[in-house]
Order: sequence, then C-alpha cells, then structure tokens
Amino acid sequence: MTLAKFNWRALERKWQKKWAWAKVDQTDPDPRRPKYFVTAAYPYPNSPQHIGHGRTYTIADANARFHRMRGYNTLYPMGFHYTGTPLYAMAKRLSQNDPEIVKTFTEVYRIPRQKFDQLKEPKRMAEYFRNDIKKGMIEIGYSIDWRREFTTIDHVYNRFIQWHFRWLDQHGYITKGTHPVAWCPNDKNPVGTVDTQGDLEPEIGESSLIKFLQDEIVYPTATLRPETIFGVTNLWVNPEAQYVQARVDEEQWIVSLEAVATLEHQNHKISIERELSGKELLWKTLTNPVTHAIIPILPARFVEPDNGTGIVMSVPGHAPYDYQALTELKTNPSLPDHAKAIVEKIEPISVITLEGFSQSPAADIVKKYGITDQKDPRLAEATKDLYSKEFHNGSMNENAKPYTGQSVEQARQTIIQELTNAGKLTKLYEILNKPIICRCGTRVVVHIVDNQWFINYGDPDWKKQAHLCLDQMAILPEERRNEFNYALDWLKERACARKVGLGTRLPWDPDWIIEALSDSVIYMAYYILAKYLAKDWVSFKRFEKSPEDLPDAFFDYIFLGEGSAEAIIRETRISKRTIEGIRKEFTYFYPVDMRHSAKDLVSNHLSMYIFHHTALFPRNLWPKAIVANGFVLMERAKMSKSLENIIPLRQAIAKFGADPLRIGVLSTAELNQDTDFSESLVATIQERLVNLVAQSRKLGRRRVSGKSSSSTLDRWMLSRLNSAAQTATTAMEKLRVREVINTVLYQIENDTAWYQRRLGPRKKSREGRDRVLKQVFDFKARMIAPLAPHVAEEMWASLGNKGMVAKADWPEFDESLHDSAAEAAESIIRQTLDDTAEILRATGLTPKRITYYSAALWKWRVYQKALDMAVKSQTDQGTFIRDVMSEPELRSIGKPAADFASKSIRQATQMKEELRKSRVGLELKEMKILEDAMDFFSREFKAEIQVGQEGEKRVNDPKDRARSAEPYRPAIFIE
Repeated sequence: MTLAKFNWRALERKWQKKWAWAKVDQTDPDPRRPKYFVTAAYPYPNSPQHIGHGRTYTIADANARFHRMRGYNTLYPMGFHYTGTPLYAMAKRLSQNDPEIVKTFTEVYRIPRQKFDQLKEPKRMAEYFRNDIKKGMIEIGYSIDWRREFTTIDHVYNRFIQWHFRWLDQHGYITKGTHPVAWCPNDKNPVGTVDTQGDLEPEIGESSLIKFLQDEIVYPTATLRPETIFGVTNLWVNPEAQYVQARVDEEQWIVSLEAVATLEHQNHKISIERELSGKELLWKTLTNPVTHAIIPILPARFVEPDNGTGIVMSVPGHAPYDYQALTELKTNPSLPDHAKAIVEKIEPISVITLEGFSQSPAADIVKKYGITDQKDPRLAEATKDLYSKEFHNGSMNENAKPYTGQSVEQARQTIIQELTNAGKLTKLYEILNKPIICRCGTRVVVHIVDNQWFINYGDPDWKKQAHLCLDQMAILPEERRNEFNYALDWLKERACARKVGLGTRLPWDPDWIIEALSDSVIYMAYYILAKYLAKDWVSFKRFEKSPEDLPDAFFDYIFLGEGSAEAIIRETRISKRTIEGIRKEFTYFYPVDMRHSAKDLVSNHLSMYIFHHTALFPRNLWPKAIVANGFVLMERAKMSKSLENIIPLRQAIAKFGADPLRIGVLSTAELNQDTDFSESLVATIQERLVNLVAQSRKLGRRRVSGKSSSSTLDRWMLSRLNSAAQTATTAMEKLRVREVINTVLYQIENDTAWYQRRLGPRKKSREGRDRVLKQVFDFKARMIAPLAPHVAEEMWASLGNKGMVAKADWPEFDESLHDSAAEAAESIIRQTLDDTAEILRATGLTPKRITYYSAALWKWRVYQKALDMAVKSQTDQGTFIRDVMSEPELRSIGKPAADFASKSIRQATQMKEELRKSRVGLELKEMKILEDAMDFFSREFKAEIQVGQEGEKRVNDPKDRARSAEPYRPAIFIE
C-alpha cells in the first residue's frame, strides 16, 4: 500500500461512523467506575478554527481517550461561546465590505461571497461558524459527548449565569464604582481578551504624575519610579512632537497633544489654550518639586508623545535611557554654544545604593550591555534588568534624605503618599502592553468609568482562597505555576459588564450585559444540566413559565445541594426523577479533573476560573488540574493573517488527514514550548502511519499458534515493548505527548527493525516472528490510540481483535515480560556489531574471519563487585583495589587485576544510575550470547565467525587481543 493511494477520508468516515453507532463518546454516571471529567476552552465562533486551535483540543482529546482506556468513566463535552463584541465587530466589518475581512473570508476561509449576506448578522455568523467548527471537531476525531452541547445565548444558560451573578452580588463579590478599565473609544465599552485583535489581555499599570513647575505652569512627568525624584537632572521632550498648554482641572499644564485624550479619558477637565512645538520648550528651566533644584528641558529622540504626557524626567544615574541620551547629547557637535554650556554642567546624581554597582548604576549596565546608541533595542532589556535589581536589593542613600536607609520599595510608597497629600503628584493609568487594538480597529486606552459594575478580585480573603486552590492543583507544565501565582496577585477589580454585545443581562441592572470572560468561569458545571435540557425537555415543559424563569432554588439545589428536591418539584413541576438525576450526575462528575487551554489564558480566564470556583463551590468541588499548553508555529513563524500562513482546521484535515494532523501539532514540542508545524513533517508522519496500517494488515492475514516465544531475542523484544509501555504510561500521565509519539513511532519501530534484522530471512522462524510481531503491533495500536485514533482502530481490527481499541485496555507494565538479562544480552550484540563496523571503516579491511573474545570470568567478578560498590556509594578507588587484591585468586593475577579493578570502579562510578542498577547482580554468559549470534554476525559481515574466551587456548589469538576484553565489550580480532 502506497501513501499516494491511501484514502484518509474513507478511513476517518469508517471509524467515525462506528464510534457514533457504538456511542463510545457518550458518558453517563457509572458508580462502578472512577470518573474523569476533562474540559477544554469552548471556541468562539467568529471564524473557523485553524491548526493552532487544534493543539489544545487534540491534547484534551488524547487525555480523555487515555483515561477511558485506563478504566475511567471519562466525560469530554463541548459548548460554544457567543458572548461579547467580537461577533458584532466581525459582522460590522463584513457589512462595510472591509477589504481585509473580505479577503480573509474568501481566500483564507474559502467562504463563497453569496453567503456573505447571512453572515452580516452576528447570531447568524455565530451559527455558521459554530456548525463549521463542530464539523471539524468530528472530522478530526475528537471524542466529545455532543449531547451536552450548548451556546452562551441559550435561554437556560442565561438564567444559569444570572443565578451565578446574583449569588456573587449577595456574597459581596460584586462592586459598583469608579475604576480604570481598558476601553474602546469607538465602541465606548470596556474590553478584555476576547475583544482585542490577537486575543491580548490589556494590562493596566499605574504611573505617578510628578508636577515640575515653571512659575505657575505645571510640567507633569509620568514615572513608575517616583523615589528617583532626588536624582532628576533635567526633563526630556521630543523636539519633533506637538505640545499644548491647557487648563487641566484648576492648573495650567504643558503636555503632548496626544496626552490630551489620555487625560480626558481619566476624568480630567481639559481646555486647550494654545499649541506649541517641542522645540519651543527646549532649554527652558523649571523647579524640581521635592529638591527645589533648577533643571533644564533637553531634547531626546526616545520620548514618545503618546506615552504618558510626552514629557519625561531624566535620572541619568539610574535610568539607562537617560544616561545614554545625556552621553550622546554631550558629544553632539551641532549643539549651539549656550546649549553646550547647559549640558556640560549636568552630571548623574546617585540616590540608590546597589551592591556590585558604582555611584552610577546606569553607566555600569550600559557598559555591560555594550550600548552606544539611544535606538539600541537592548536599552529596554538593560532598563528592566537594572530596575528589578534596584527595586529588590537597593536602598536610598544620603542624597535621598529623609528616606536614607529605606529600601526602594518602602521609599516609593511613602513618597507617593506624601507628594499626593502635598498636591505635587497625581495618578495616571496606562496600558502596559500597548499597543492593543480592539477588534473594531480602534486603539485601546485606559478610561475611568463611573457607576461601572466590577468583580472584586482584589479582595484579600478571596485571593487567599484562590492561592490555596492553586497550591492543591496539578499544573501542567509545572513551569507555568509562577505565572498563575502572579496572575492571582495581579487581578484586581475587573469590569464585568458592558452595554453592547451578545450575552446575559445583568439580573439587577438589565441595561448591562455580562462580559465574555465573566460569563465563562463556571460553565463546566452547566455541561451536566445541558444533557438533561435536551434529553428530558418533556419533563422541563411541566414548568409553566419560560425556561429562563427557572428559580434560583433550582440552581441552588442542583449545583450547591442547598434546599430540597421536593420544594423545587412543587415550584417547578419538573419530575423528581429529573431533578434528582441532575443532582446525582453533578456530584458524580464534579469537580473538573483536567481543564485544558492555551498559555495566553493564564492571566485571565484560567485564573478567574480558579477564583470563581473557590467562591461558589465547597472545597471538594474545586478544580483539580489545569493544562496551559504553548502555541503552534507554522514553519517557525507565528501564525497570522498578515503572513498568510493560517490554515483552517477543516482544510488541513482534508489536505493531510486527521491523524497525521493530530500527530503533527503534538510531535515537535512538549507542553511548555510552542510547537512547529510543517508540511514536510506531516508527510513523514503520514508515511509512518500508513506503514503501521499496512504491516498490521499483513500480520492479520497470517495465522499463528498460541505457543509462547522462548528465545532470548523474542524475550528481548517483548521486554523492550514492555518498557516502552511503561515509558508511554508515565509520559501520558504528565501529558508529555511528544515523548509518547517518539516512543511509539520511533523507539518501538527501531526495536522492531532490529528484531527482524537479527532474525534474518523470513523463511526462518516465521511463525515465532509473527507471533511476537502481532504482540508488538497490538501494543502499538493501543499506545497510539489516544493520539491517532483512526489509524489505531484500523490496526486493531486488522490484527483480528474484537471490539474497538477505543474501549480496549491501555497496555500497562507487565513484570513477567521484563527481562534484564535478555536486554543486556542484546546490548552486547549491538555494541559488538557497532565496534566491528567501526574497525572495518577505520582500517578498510574486507574480513575473511572475525574472532570475538569474551572477558575472563575473573573480570566479570571484579566488574560486578565494582557495580555493587558504586550502588552503595562506596567509590573510593584505593579501598576498592585493596579489597579486590585481598582475594588470593585475584592477587595471583597481579597487576592486570589491579589495573582492571581501578578501571572498573571508575566506570561504575561514572555510569548512569539507571544502567548501573540494571547491570548489578546480573549474571550473563557472554560467550554463549556471542555464540548464539554467530549466524547474525556472519550475515552482517559476510565472514567466518569464531568465538572464544580470554584465557582459553582453543581459539586462535595471534595478536593477544583477548586480554583487552571487558564485560559487555568483547575483544575483536579481524583476519
């Protein structure tokens, strides 16, 4: 069977139909079996899924399939997230015939233009892409229980979310007030991850605006380091920027033109009085509000007019940007004489003492990084490096009185408070990770909103609960745990409602719609109810009101166990069987055992998921584990529309096949890294998978008896297979799927190839060979089933097995198959083969006869003694040699025995622990091993083979090569 003729789609449809008929993906409570509840972030249907999305869902599916095979009653459901503004923004741009959107829809998504009219309405667009995404998930073979499907605009789901928010409000987690939020000036709405291009979460930071004075005019400068006010030598402005003099509240301010909008969004009243260029501000002087020093205004290219106020205070002693700008300005030959006189007088002022640095830490770090220009991108890295060191390890010095001796952290807080009280400092909020663009195309800003509803993630007691939950959870990969801790600490008040978009109305204030991330933190619980809404709707129809009018008591009982079933039955007329069935099913499946998502959701959704579960549910229902995997790159480049390297998932399935695609997005990196997808990689995977199917079909056509294998080589193959199963099991438990792929597609394949090479021509021992190979392919089919389920099913059936591999047992480690002696014996043969080949390559000889000499028995005894001593960590060389030479037989051998003892203990000490433990106490008859392999060596080298042992006279040894023989490394003589 050739790759070109292999019909992937036929294979996929065949097994998908069989799975559907057998309902292998449908999961209901079964008290006889342990449950496993796995969920993945439900998709947002404003576009097709692409290959990048495939990684998260494929890992989740592999995890679900693995646990099913290990006996767990595994539930993997899926819903669709309609909430928010992305659908509105996409539909609006399509309605306006936005050229970029039209091109993407026609050329990338391949949507016919005649369908555009129906996609210009948000809900219809959502339905279109929902159907497309669902088809793709079925076509790629995800084992999802579709009976539990829902959308976030379903009426009962809206009621569920209102219940949740009413509960949060009643328990003090909802506040209303004035807070800074990330804001779209066009939509006039707060924005979060799902509302931005690139799905970026806006991070809001708080800067200090320190007011420098020129007579009665204020020059406000934004800084994150107000404690360095004592080291300010000048201010910077951009000479090419436009500035304004404006009345801000009750003061006259000079700021950049771009800063006006920033200040207006933060509730300042602004009236522009005149405009002026940056050049008009240069060389003027003003007063430091703390030290009262007179300082000048100087030009700097690095000042960005849309950053802060467009005016920057200069601390060249501690700020690398300022130091470099001042250095360049002093050597600028085009400066006029009066400007030179001003600049030459400026020297850095030290205000922070930092161990390991001079009085000018900025100069030290600029030199360390080799920076010579203001535009050097390394300035940002140097700045971050120095600021971190000074904040955590620095202390204020004599130039910072009265804060001398205080840590930088202590001084910062005190100075902010005192300058604020004195009217010399105010706050300015900024987007730290800007620029962030709303999906409508508008740049996101910070806006102070009044009467906005917030979830108070800043509550200290709630944070403690969230951290407690995190500490008890498994995080995969573990390296991501610090990001979670940071996110839990960083999250504060978050706007939870907006005025436009799809979603659920705030129950006590229906003018507001609950925002997209806030309505997607406990929906995993809703999967339990969703099945009953579809299956038992006749029962729900007894409820005379609309489904969205279900009382809070219904949800209190189902999800919190509060109240009684009888009371709900009286109020709703829903059957007792249904009410109690939902409650029992919820307590059976909850909590979520593994939550899957990508790493970009750590800072928002996944952390909010932890917060809300700790607030609403008792501790025994808190989530148990989270996977936050890396992204998918396309030929080492990030996938983006601008690079035109996005491949929609369904197109990729049609082009590559479901299983090759599944393996392709998993095989180049473990969870923590981004994986690199390439067509050449997928072509290789296709070939390997087709070969597995072809070999399974050939083996399935051969009849073998039930007689067990007994040769050393057979035992080696089965032992290696058994070890591979153990490796794959351990890897799957940690979702190191790349390791599993390497084990199945490469390690076992290489071992199988060696096994067949050792056996030689097929006519010899064919039945024994086929018996072992069937067992090998049986293991392979089961081990690859979570990753390439269609191929695995075809292999399983071809081998003559009954039922489906999806329901088969995962191959566990079998102690009876483990054979250290067989593995060691084969290791000797492989090493001997390699050593012989190396000698032939080096000498260019064409051998007529090859003689192998096994090490003398006394060497084996010394070698085993050395391994035993090394295992016990008794590795002193002198002590070991004396111990060896204390034996009369070894002492009679003399110096050779002492030399070999020295070499043996050294090797045993340096050997990898796993290898050392596998060899200690292992009794091998090396000469017999070599004799059994004589036919193999003869075939390989086309030469006569002789075997002897060091010290024996029956085998010719004209060059005295036998004395160099060592355990596991026979000596070789070639004629």
